[in-house]
Amino acid sequence: MNNPLTQVDPGLYIWTILTFMALLALLTKYAWKPLLKALDDRQQTIAAAVEDSRKAREQLERTQQDSAKLLAEARVEADALIARVRVDAERFRQELRDKAAAEAETITRNAERQVQRETAKAVEIIRRETVDLSVAIASKLLRRQVSADDQDVLLQEALKEIGRPTQ
Repeated sequence: MNNPLTQVDPGLYIWTILTFMALLALLTKYAWKPLLKALDDRQQTIAAAVEDSRKAREQLERTQQDSAKLLAEARVEADALIARVRVDAERFRQELRDKAAAEAETITRNAERQVQRETAKAVEIIRRETVDLSVAIASKLLRRQVSADDQDVLLQEALKEIGRPTQ
């Protein structure tokens, strides 16, 4: 029972080893190297993507820090601007108050002067009318006509007497 597959045949061993080596060489050249190259390329692509992601994250963090800094600066500038506007508004308000007070003082002084002038005019008119009335009464009492010169003299004397303080 000699089975040719169970018998040791050195030629078969050699051909099997040569076939295996040829197949191994072919697989190494056409399958294993491209497979390793594809795996290496994939690893480099993944490494590049990881590096790009890290760089993008760092850039995002820098951008966020820059925007936070700009926002803080804008807030400081806005606060300073608001403070300046408030100071300017208060100064303007005070200037308006001072100007209004000055105008009110001027109007009051002018009104007082006007009242004094009108009062002086009224007193002068009353004095003249009093003198004229006194002269008219005196002339009726004396039954004579007083001349214009006499009237002026009497007027001056009456004014002097009226202008004197009473004792």
